[in-house]
Amino acid sequence: METSGRTLWRPPRACEDYWSEFKHCKSLRNRFHYYYVYGTMPSCQQWKEDYHNCREWEKHKTTETKEALQRSERSRIAAQTNFTPVWELRQEPPRDWYMPLNTEKPQDF
Repeated sequence: METSGRTLWRPPRACEDYWSEFKHCKSLRNRFHYYYVYGTMPSCQQWKEDYHNCREWEKHKTTETKEALQRSERSRIAAQTNFTPVWELRQEPPRDWYMPLNTEKPQDF
């Protein structure tokens, strides 16, 4: 996939995906959910900028738009890896994993 010594580059997502993410971000349901969970309104500007950068890349293929899309995707991936897992993963099963469950009397919680 090389043309005249240069590798063809494609955006990480299709431009329509950026637009869909932007529309979802602006939807009433998502805004309500985001406000309920985080207490603030979501910022959808980055999805819109990514969409415009993607369209600009398709038209003119400038290095600025390419770098802007790459930077945006890297920051998005870095933000996803910052979360810690909810449960601690086990290294080995419990000692009595093979024992039958006690179903005769209910346990009090």
